[in-house]
This record gives sequence, structure tokens and C-alpha cells, in this order.
Amino acid sequence: MTKKTHNLVGAGLRPALTTAEGGLKKPRRKPLRFHGYNYSQPGAYFVTICTHDRRCLFGRIVDGEMKLNRFGSAVEACWHSLTQHYFHIDLDSFVVMPNHIRGIVCLTDGAAIDERGKARHGLAEVVGAFKAFSSRQINALRHRNEPVWQRNYFEHIIRNEESLNRVREYIETNPTRWHIDRENPEVMRADAGAGLRPAPTRDDPDLPPFLR
Repeated sequence: MTKKTHNLVGAGLRPALTTAEGGLKKPRRKPLRFHGYNYSQPGAYFVTICTHDRRCLFGRIVDGEMKLNRFGSAVEACWHSLTQHYFHIDLDSFVVMPNHIRGIVCLTDGAAIDERGKARHGLAEVVGAFKAFSSRQINALRHRNEPVWQRNYFEHIIRNEESLNRVREYIETNPTRWHIDRENPEVMRADAGAGLRPAPTRDDPDLPPFLR
């Protein structure tokens, strides 16, 4: 839950952070993982991975539907091939967007330790493998070696069936909300042109339903 703040001005606009000397202060980056949480234990995880510099590499949205190009098709194929390399995972809803992917990875019962008593691959290793596999495919197609993905990724731990169904709906309807998606470069440019971005609220249309 977002902490309350009393330094909002105007219609929910947040002033720029400053130091005691009056200079601009860089915002502290929010941790993307729960400290101490074991991401190799069984469970369902909602994952979002963005392209490097949020470049639209994988196709375009036409009339609310994603039209994959050859890079997007390669990404889709690499995602679905993960179960051939990691037998302790199941894949649920998934979508390729112009500059990011969203999907659900399920680590099955006993995923933390294999039959030999050795630790199995956790979520980070599975995501890392997907990024590596798909990067090799895309760079082979474009005949040059450049970054494809951002260094990190976002994950959300799915704790119950109600949350799972909400995440599924969010993923499957993602293309219909591209015009308000903050990963959309045109939306980002519009926000930058306004100078300040309104503080998010529970009515924000591009927030996932499970975060409202």
C-alpha cells in the first residue's frame, strides 16, 4: 500500500525532490524483490520484462491486438520453450507487447530441491535464461549484438486464486490498454511534455487491477 504523503500540490502533482543545498535529488530506487524472500520456493509469479531503453522491438498494436514481427515471434517461442529446459515450472497467461512481455511463471511443488537434494533454479534463473535465449535469437536475426532487455525485471507474488484470475485478465487484455500504458513511448512523451506526472491513484486506468 502506498504511504500517505502531505507534500502534494495542485491536482495531485508531486514537487521535485531537492537537497538541503537546493539541488535536485535523485529519487531512491524502489527495491524490486522482497528482502529475504525465497524465490525458488513453489508458487506463482507475475513477471514483467521491458526492452532496453523501452524500444518497441516486437511489433505493434493494431485495433487493440498485438501484431508480432519476427523478433516478437522469437520472444514468444523462447518463452514457451522454457518448460523444455526447466521441468519444475508451468507457464500460464502470457503476452508480448511492443516493448515488454508479461507472463505468469509457476514453480511447482518441490521446485526448491531436486531428487538429488540440490537446489533447483529459482525465478531469477528462469527469467535470466529466457532473456539470454531470446537475446541470442533476436541478435542472430538482426545480425548484430546489442542489448535486448533491461537489466532487471518486475515481479509480483501471486498469493491466492482471486489474485491469479485478476492477473490473468490483466495480461490477456493488455493490448487493449496500450493507448494508456506507461510503457508506451507515446504516453511517456505526453507525460514528459506536461512537465510533472500526477501521483497515481486507485482510479488510475493503467494500474493493474490487483494493485488498485
